[in-house]
Amino acid sequence: METVGDIINRLRYQGIITEEDIKYKEIKSGTTDGTIYSLSYEEKPLYVLKKDQPEIITTTKDFLNTYRNVKLLPNVLYTDENNEFIVYSYILGDTHINRGFKLDWMTIIVEELFNQYKKADDTVSRGRVTGINRNSWADFNLESLEYAEANIGDLFSKEEHRRVKVLVNKLNTYEYQEEKYYLHGDAGVHNFVFNDNKLNGIIDPSPLVGPKIYDFTYAFCSSSDNLDLETLYSSFSLLNQDNPINNSMLLEEVLFQLYTRIGICKKVHPQDLGAYLVAWKEWRKYLT
Repeated sequence: METVGDIINRLRYQGIITEEDIKYKEIKSGTTDGTIYSLSYEEKPLYVLKKDQPEIITTTKDFLNTYRNVKLLPNVLYTDENNEFIVYSYILGDTHINRGFKLDWMTIIVEELFNQYKKADDTVSRGRVTGINRNSWADFNLESLEYAEANIGDLFSKEEHRRVKVLVNKLNTYEYQEEKYYLHGDAGVHNFVFNDNKLNGIIDPSPLVGPKIYDFTYAFCSSSDNLDLETLYSSFSLLNQDNPINNSMLLEEVLFQLYTRIGICKKVHPQDLGAYLVAWKEWRKYLT
């Protein structure tokens, strides 16, 4: 298997990299199973090298190439013939931190990414592109519900869990009212790059076929700050829709997304759990 040094030499030989003295450093990431390196020249990061399973590299490449005109996304520079690694442009900034106001970065992501989404072919099943084929979006929701419920456990009462199940069954009746789009699928602050308190880029797609509202509510619930109606309605008003979603349905979508986010925090990000539980105390009043 090629080392990082071997790959850099190959890229230089093929003219992808023109700088002579490239240094590389592994980037720690809790959101991907692959290995990621920054490639720098004179201490300035210029490229990102990601090594992962071929199906992950393939779907990453396909998504970034489909939306190559979206400035928030990195540019694909090279993938090897076996799809074992991908090289793309480096986006300056950091994930998670120094984000500024949620409404500001939600406005940018809605206008510059979500509103650029393309419809998926009618023959393509809803769900994760690299996942198990599912017959419906309801199957995808059910899997998310079961995972969250198992993780949350007795943090919530049995009645709260029951009411979320009722809500999900209601959401599933909306499925064929919503168009299928080719989504980023992991559009949260852990994959948003911020520079000087402004959203500067979006990385690490986990492509998904489903309704735009999924990526929108995922982004909104991906941080525990500003989980309020004013921020929600203001940013949602910017989202282009084929079939308008009323406020009641929007709140239901957010409630389910918030529920699944709490399940993820309980298992993977316990440091964030407290803030989300505070938010849930406010939001659960909309859980009818």
